[in-house]
Amino acid sequence: MRTVRSEWTDTVLVCKKCSTKLEGGFGPKGKMPLAKALREELGVRKGRKGSIGIIEVKCLGICPRDAVTVVTGAAPGDWALVARGAPMADVARDLGLSGATVPPVAEG
Repeated sequence: MRTVRSEWTDTVLVCKKCSTKLEGGFGPKGKMPLAKALREELGVRKGRKGSIGIIEVKCLGICPRDAVTVVTGAAPGDWALVARGAPMADVARDLGLSGATVPPVAEG
């Protein structure tokens, strides 16, 4: 078996089906999918080089009305239902991700 290194400190699974049903619903203008708005709030890059893996998955089997289902690797037993239009700072804090930002870039 081979392994590949990533820079992730946590993993966040976001239900893509829920996000699609909301047709966005997040971000400053309420038009972004939750995963993209969360990445933007935390300053996280996509892919394995980001500090947190925010991954959209097909369907988590919970279909809340006007919300998106989210699971974090830190608390896989506690699934969150994020309401449409929820402030991203609050979502990040409630998911335990508020301190997770990209390390400062070295000057020079």
